[in-house]
Amino acid sequence: MAGDDARTGAVAPAEEEPHVERLPADILAHVLSLLPSFHDLSMAGAVSRRWRRAVGRSLATRRRLSLAGQRTGDESTARLVRAAVNLRDLDISRSCWGCHITDQGLLDISSAACVGNLTSVSLWGLAGITDKGVVHLVSKARSLQHLNIGGTFITDESLYAVADSCTNLKSIILWSCRHVTEAGLVALVNKCPELECINVGGMRVSPESFAGLQSISPALRIRSIPQILNADVQVA
Repeated sequence: MAGDDARTGAVAPAEEEPHVERLPADILAHVLSLLPSFHDLSMAGAVSRRWRRAVGRSLATRRRLSLAGQRTGDESTARLVRAAVNLRDLDISRSCWGCHITDQGLLDISSAACVGNLTSVSLWGLAGITDKGVVHLVSKARSLQHLNIGGTFITDESLYAVADSCTNLKSIILWSCRHVTEAGLVALVNKCPELECINVGGMRVSPESFAGLQSISPALRIRSIPQILNADVQVA
C-alpha cells in the first residue's frame, strides 16, 4: 500500500510504459498511415507531441486521403493536403456532416506540392464551390485521370479548364450539374482523347447532344446513374 511504502521508505515501482510508446518513430508513423479517416488521425495527433509528429510523417507517405463525411473546412483541409506530399487520390466529397469547402479552400489546396501528381479528385456535392475554385485547381492538376464534380454548381467554364489542362482524363462525373451545356461537353470530348466515361444523370442536356458526343468519340460510355462516393469510375 502507498501508506506502508511511505513509512518504510520503499519506492513504488514506476508505471510501465505502453508498448506502443516504445515503437521507433518511423514504425509509429507507418502504423498511423494505415488509419482510414481524418477523424482517426485527429484523435491520434491529440495523444501526445510525439504522436502529432508521427501523424505528420504518416501524411507525407499517404497516396490516398478521404475526408468524405468528416467535419472539415477550408483551412484544415488545405493543411492536410499540403502535408500529404505524395498524394495521388483526394476525396473531399460533402455529406450531411462532412466537408464544407469553398473556393478559398480549393485555391489553398491548389498550392500544395502534391496537386500536380493527383490522378483522382472528388468534389462531389460541394455546394460552396464555383467555377473560380474548380478552374484554379484543375489548371494545376494536370495528371488528373478521374474527376467527380457532380452535385455542384459549375458551368461550362470549369469544363473548358478541364479540357485544356487535363488531357489524360479518363472519367468524369457531372451528375446533376445543371448549368453545364452541350458546348462544355463537346470541348471536353474533343480535347480529352483518353476519356472513356461520362456520368451525366440529372443534367439539362438533350439526348441528341449525347449522341453527338459519341459521334466524336464512338467508344465513349455515357452513364446516368449517380456515383457519388468515388471519383474513380469503373469502366466495364
